[in-house]
Amino acid sequence: MSNPRLDRLLVTMREQKLPFVAINPGFNLNYLTGLNFHLMERPVVLFIRQDGKSALVLPALEVTRAEKAEACERLFPYSDDPSTWKNAFQAAADFLQITRESIGVEANQFRFLEMEFVQNSAPSAKIISAAKVFSTLRLYKDQQEIDNMQEAARIAEAGLQQTLPLIKIGMSETEISSELSLQCLRAGAQGEFPFQPIVASGPNSADPHATPGERKIAPGDILLFDWGVRFQGYASDITRCFAVAQIDPKMGKIAGIVKTANEAGRIAARPGISTGEVDVATRNVIEQAGFGEYFTHRTGHGLGMNAHEDPYIFSENKQSLQPGMVFTVEPGIYIPGKGGIRIEDDVVITENGSFSLTSMERSLKVIA
Repeated sequence: MSNPRLDRLLVTMREQKLPFVAINPGFNLNYLTGLNFHLMERPVVLFIRQDGKSALVLPALEVTRAEKAEACERLFPYSDDPSTWKNAFQAAADFLQITRESIGVEANQFRFLEMEFVQNSAPSAKIISAAKVFSTLRLYKDQQEIDNMQEAARIAEAGLQQTLPLIKIGMSETEISSELSLQCLRAGAQGEFPFQPIVASGPNSADPHATPGERKIAPGDILLFDWGVRFQGYASDITRCFAVAQIDPKMGKIAGIVKTANEAGRIAARPGISTGEVDVATRNVIEQAGFGEYFTHRTGHGLGMNAHEDPYIFSENKQSLQPGMVFTVEPGIYIPGKGGIRIEDDVVITENGSFSLTSMERSLKVIA
């Protein structure tokens, strides 16, 4: 059976002149095989040779679900006896005839645990970072992937819509975050969220990566939500802000500027321009309004199985946008000690432009 995802990997391996890759549990293993293993004390490694021949080393207890997985030509199971682990890795290396060639791995994913077994099974091989191979593997989404992300966005927005009427003055950020997660699950989210929701109120909203705490919301606060869900393994990532009971005039002005910047970024997004040009489009709006120093992060990041992946939207990035790329547009202004506004949408590049997977109202509204 043809596996287009594996075929793309093999093409890139040939272009990069990389004889082998070794992949441990994570998004790329799931993407290629459909297998969703967690990183645990038992190593799991998929070896793929440039010609497509492959071997999967795994615990014997996982064999049943791996037998029909894609891109796994031969399984090399081991028992719970650690002395058998080395033998399984050695058998896989012998099967693929790994000798002195390079083996590419994900530098930010491959652990010392796997590294040691791979190196011992092929002592003359050179283990290198395969960043250029893996960075493009999931870059272009097909229609099914985009549909899954569209549904993930719909579920997330439905979850927040159900949460908003339940928010009362005096509730803590943690209480609101818990309610949001519950409502998202009821709306159809998978049980494993792509990241912990950010619910930040008042001055806490000026921290782009705030963690929900025990601060209780009060009139005049900005209440910032940065949340997302998974559907069929694909993530959404959205940010919306609200005013508690009343709109502070300064924050209301800032909200309008950020909304305009967000719109500018989404309008700029189209095939053929660089990712950096999207960042410039949002940043120009904020800088011209006099708040440039308070926009402290890049405009966005790629989105897919992972909540943060290629392409990354920053001004120096010359990578060309192409149909099928999905990324966030999330400009923000953060005033220390007072509050912050960020508006984040999930954007897909199409043949003729782009469209937003997210549609929830972007204007600053009063709640509670």
